Amino acid sequence: MKFNDYEYVRPEVDSVRAKFSSLIEKFNNSDSADEQYNIINELNEISKNVDTMFNLASIRHSINTADEFYDKENEYMDEVSPIFKGLTVEYYKALINSRFKEELKKRIPPQYFTMAELEIKSFSDDVIAELQEENRLQSEYDKLVSSAKINYDGKVLNLSQMQPYMQSADRNIRKESYEKYSGFFKDNLDKFDEIYDKLVKVRNKIAVKLGYKNFVELGYIRLHRSEYNSKDVEGYRNQVLKYIVPLTVNLRERQAKRLGIENLKYYDKDLIFTTGNATPKGNTQWMLDNAQKMYSELSKETGEFFNYMVESDLFDLETKPNKQSGGYCTFIQNYKSPFIFANSNGTSDDVDTLTHEAGHAFQVYESRNIEFPELIFPTLEACEIHSMSMEFITWPWMKLFFKEDELKYKFSHLSKSMLFIPYGVTVDEFQHKVYENPELTPAERRALWRETEKKYLPWIDYEDNQFYEEGGYWFRQGHIFDDPFYYIDYTLAQVCAFQYWIKFTFEDKKKAWADYHHLCQIGGSKPFLELLKEGNLNSPFEDSTIESVIEPINNWLDNVDDTRL
Repeated sequence: MKFNDYEYVRPEVDSVRAKFSSLIEKFNNSDSADEQYNIINELNEISKNVDTMFNLASIRHSINTADEFYDKENEYMDEVSPIFKGLTVEYYKALINSRFKEELKKRIPPQYFTMAELEIKSFSDDVIAELQEENRLQSEYDKLVSSAKINYDGKVLNLSQMQPYMQSADRNIRKESYEKYSGFFKDNLDKFDEIYDKLVKVRNKIAVKLGYKNFVELGYIRLHRSEYNSKDVEGYRNQVLKYIVPLTVNLRERQAKRLGIENLKYYDKDLIFTTGNATPKGNTQWMLDNAQKMYSELSKETGEFFNYMVESDLFDLETKPNKQSGGYCTFIQNYKSPFIFANSNGTSDDVDTLTHEAGHAFQVYESRNIEFPELIFPTLEACEIHSMSMEFITWPWMKLFFKEDELKYKFSHLSKSMLFIPYGVTVDEFQHKVYENPELTPAERRALWRETEKKYLPWIDYEDNQFYEEGGYWFRQGHIFDDPFYYIDYTLAQVCAFQYWIKFTFEDKKKAWADYHHLCQIGGSKPFLELLKEGNLNSPFEDSTIESVIEPINNWLDNVDDTRL
């Protein structure tokens, strides 16, 4: 069955509520753990169906935010998803208070109970109206970004389609296109400020209503972070500042020298070589064909997985008008199908995004038969290990996509991966300070962003772009609006992905694949730090971990004569 044949039927609140309430009552009155376990499976089936329908509506809305039918369904989801969450939380309360809890724990992973307890802490019927408002504001942001229509080069382009111009070998084109790109956000400054200001205030209100000092603790609870807190993340950010920021300053100086530029400006950062960046040598379908060959050669498991994805049309990769920006992978429960969404634009990002999202998709494909739907995906920092590692695991096949520019791609990919980490922690520190100080004005928030940027990204020179200089760059980062505190997860996972890169490049490839594959198979059955042990990875929170990955990365980059590329 192909994706277009997946049927969407709106899940009606009253019907689901009646079924849930009846089953929860039966659960509470059960006479045995076996009976309760069977009821859990019945509840799971209802949850999987609701999640499937919400996912189908969300995917189809993101493909075309102007589609009237799915726009209405998206509005419906914004309205009713907090109600459905309330029903799930009522079940979790029954589970946690079950008189057969210890017997159930013998059949259900401990992580499931941890997750249930955190979900209970993140919700109350008293905040349903605020959760609905939060959803509405997030959708407003996504729709605003997808509405971008930039007149440039005789065309009307969206934000993704501007990227190739921003990587042009012609410095004037780079600057002009960057100004056009940032101009969209500048022209809508008041709208972006208003949306975020309302989001901060409504999230703070939810947190206070639930008994928290501010949204920071609640944000961690929402992400099911059970083993570490904001102090641990602060310590990690300090490691990045100490060990990685100096390295990235050197990489930017090396880039400026390579480009023959005395002072690297913000619009120069995306051009890696004067001869032009590595780009895929064919269109999107050609890229998919090569990816199918690559995954068939990588392993039996990846070959089966990718063939299924292709045969079922579980991709939407081309950029088009009114399409939501960015890329993602999701999982459609009833069909046990991953789905990959992207915005191809002819740059190396197309390959990065495909391999990245394929890492997510392969993980959920391998763990699709886990009995409890909440445990198919792990927590987000662990999710990103699968995706970011897959970007490096597929290195031996990059010649398929980049041909004579294979080394160009590898050099830029590895260096950009390192350069990303200080940006990721900039986003994280900014969010912590915003939610610790929810009374900040929009102008004060923008000033805070610029101050934080200078700390972790000291090389940035915005020249005469006043909008960016005054702290407007973060408007483009959707995670800040839609997924507070998620972004640090990419950097934690990047440090883990570097460990897999080292294992695959310099150590035992067969063992490295076995570790990675095992990590994918167990999904979210354990919390983050325990999953690291399962995958034979060192924790990014340990003082020695970042130091241990820097040396081999430096050595590899230093052994490339990038001036000849």
